[in-house]
Amino acid sequence: MNADELLDAARSQTALDDFGENSFREGLEVLAASLGREARLSEAGEQMARAHLTQLLATRLEIEDCYRRHPEIEAEEVAAPIFILGLPRTGTTALSYLMARDPGTRSLRLWESQAPVPPPETATEETDPRIATTQGFLDVMQTAYPELVAMYFATATSPTECQDLLGREFRAPHFWGQYWIPTYADWQQGCDMEPAYRYHARQLRLLQWRCPPTRWLLKTPVHMLSLDALDRVYPDARFVMTHRDPAKVLGSVCSLIALMHRMTSDAVDRRALGRAQVDLWAEALRRAIDFRARVGDERFADLHFDELQGAPVEAIARAYARLGVPFTGAARARMSGWAGENPRGKHGEHHYRLEDFGLDPAAVRAQYGFYMKRFAVPVEA
Repeated sequence: MNADELLDAARSQTALDDFGENSFREGLEVLAASLGREARLSEAGEQMARAHLTQLLATRLEIEDCYRRHPEIEAEEVAAPIFILGLPRTGTTALSYLMARDPGTRSLRLWESQAPVPPPETATEETDPRIATTQGFLDVMQTAYPELVAMYFATATSPTECQDLLGREFRAPHFWGQYWIPTYADWQQGCDMEPAYRYHARQLRLLQWRCPPTRWLLKTPVHMLSLDALDRVYPDARFVMTHRDPAKVLGSVCSLIALMHRMTSDAVDRRALGRAQVDLWAEALRRAIDFRARVGDERFADLHFDELQGAPVEAIARAYARLGVPFTGAARARMSGWAGENPRGKHGEHHYRLEDFGLDPAAVRAQYGFYMKRFAVPVEA
C-alpha cells in the first residue's frame, strides 16, 4: 500500500483531481507505510484499509470540487463551537446525544460526516438517502459484531465524533484506534495539528451552509491531545469535560480498540495494546491540563460521571450556565425525553477486565494520580 496508489484510486473513483492544500500528503504517506509494515492486516483487513483511505481521499476531492463550484461557502463562519472532551467511556457519547437534542444546537451526524457532499439541506435533512445507506452499513457491522452494540451504540442520524473531519487531513489519532500502527502514532502525536483543524473547519462551513443552526456541538476525546492547535483555529471554542475513575474506563477502552483491531487483523497483542492506551490517555490528560493552566478554566465546564448518571439534564443545565449558553425550555424538554427513553444499559452491558490487557487497577490509578487529584475524581468500587 502506498500513497500514490491511493491517490490514483480516489481520482479514478471521482473523475476529479484537485485535493486542495497539499498538507495532507505527509500524514497519508506515513500512514500508508505504517499500515504496510506494522498493522499485520489480514487479507480482508487490507481491503478494508485500502477502501477506507481511498474513500477519505475521494471525499476530499468532492469537498474541494464543491468549494470550486460554490466559493460563497468560504464566507460561512463557525462561531463559538462547543467541544465535548474527557477520557473515552466516561459518558461522552450519552452526553453528546443529550446535548444534540437542543434545537439550537447543530451536531455532526454520522451520515453527513461520512458523506458530506452534496452538502445537507434543511428541507431534506431527515429524508436524505444517505441516511439509509449509512444505516445499512451499521446494520451489517452490528450483525457481524453484535458485542459492538453494547460497547458503542450508534445510528445514522446520531451525533458522531470528528474522526472523518480530521481523517481527511490524515492527522488523526483515530487511525491508531483502528489499526496497530505505532510509527504513525508516534508521528501523529508530534505533528502540527493546525492543518487538520483548518480542514475540520472547512468541512463544518460546508455542512452548515444550507443546513443551520450554526452553534456546533462536536465531540471526541482525542481533541485533548491538540488543544493548542484547535484553539488557534477556534479561539472562541468552549469545552465540556467529563471525568471518571480511569481504572473503571480504560478496560472498556481497550476492549473496544481490540475489537476494532480484530476487524482487520488476526494478530492482536492485547498487552501491547493495553500499555499503549494507558500511556496515550495519560498524555492526552497532561496536555489538556497544561492547556487549561495556560488559558484558564473560564471556557471549561466539568462534569463528573456520577452527575451524568444521576441527573444528566440538571448537569447539562449547569454546564450551559457555566459556558454562557442559553438553556431553553425546549432544550430541557427534549433532553429529558431522550434521557427517559434511553436508560443506561438499554443496548446491553459491555463486559471487560483491565487484567485481560495486562493492566492493574492500582497501577493505573497511580499513573493517573495527577489527573484524579486535579479534578477530585473519586475511586470507584
